[in-house]
Amino acid sequence: MKAYNLILLFLLLTSKATFAHYLWIETSETGKKGEEQTIKVHYGEYTYGVVEDPNGENFAAVKDFELWVIAPSGKKQPIKTTIKKNAFVGSFTPKENGVYTVALNNKEIDVIDYTQYDFGIFRTHYHSTAKVIVGSEVKSSATTNDSGLTIVNASTEKAKANAEVSLQVLYKGEPVSEQEVDIYIADLWSKKLTTNEKGIVTFKLPWATKYTVETTRKEETPGTYKGKDYEFIWHCATYCIPL
Repeated sequence: MKAYNLILLFLLLTSKATFAHYLWIETSETGKKGEEQTIKVHYGEYTYGVVEDPNGENFAAVKDFELWVIAPSGKKQPIKTTIKKNAFVGSFTPKENGVYTVALNNKEIDVIDYTQYDFGIFRTHYHSTAKVIVGSEVKSSATTNDSGLTIVNASTEKAKANAEVSLQVLYKGEPVSEQEVDIYIADLWSKKLTTNEKGIVTFKLPWATKYTVETTRKEETPGTYKGKDYEFIWHCATYCIPL
C-alpha cells in the first residue's frame, strides 16, 4: 500500500510539473553595435533543473512560437532559430544604440483537458521578453503583447548582483495591480511578490546567478481552437535575468 501511495504521489507531482512548464528567453542584457547577439529559447522549469530537449515530445507541443526583436527606433524584425543542444537558438545584430526588446509569443498550442486535476479545459498563451542594452542609455523595454500578458523591464540601471530590478506586468496593454509574480533560481528556491498599483514589482538580485520570473492569469473567455472547445485561456509570461 505504501508503494502504491508513493507511485500515486510521483504521478501527481510529475503531472503538475509538466503543466507548470514555461517558455523563456535567455540572452545577455548588454550588446554592442555591429556584433551578433545570441538568443536562446528554453522550455521547462529552471528551478527544478528541467530544460526540455528541443527535439523531444514535450517541446514539440510548444515549438510553433514567434520570435522577434524591436529596435530602439521601433523597427520590428523576426528572428529565425535552429535547434542547438537544449535550446532553439537565433541571433540579431544591433545597428543602433538604445534598448532592444526581444519577444516570444506562442498561442498555437493544442487545447488541454485538465479536468482530472480540477483545472478545466483551456487554451495556452505563452509570452516571454528580454531586454538588450546597447550603449550607455538605459530605458524600459517595449510593450509587446496587446492581446495577453507581458513583463516589461522598467529598470533604469543594468542588472548586476546586489542591485535592484523593477519589472512591470501588463495585461492587454494595461498595468495589473495585485498580480502575483514568482521569482525562481536553481535548487528549488523561489519568492512570491505582488505588483503595486502600477503593476510593478521591485526586488534585489542578491546572487550572481540566473533568475527566471513567471506570472500567470486566467482569461475567462471560452472558445474553439482547431475544432476543440475550451473554457478559458491560460496566459503565462516570463522574464529571465542571467547574471
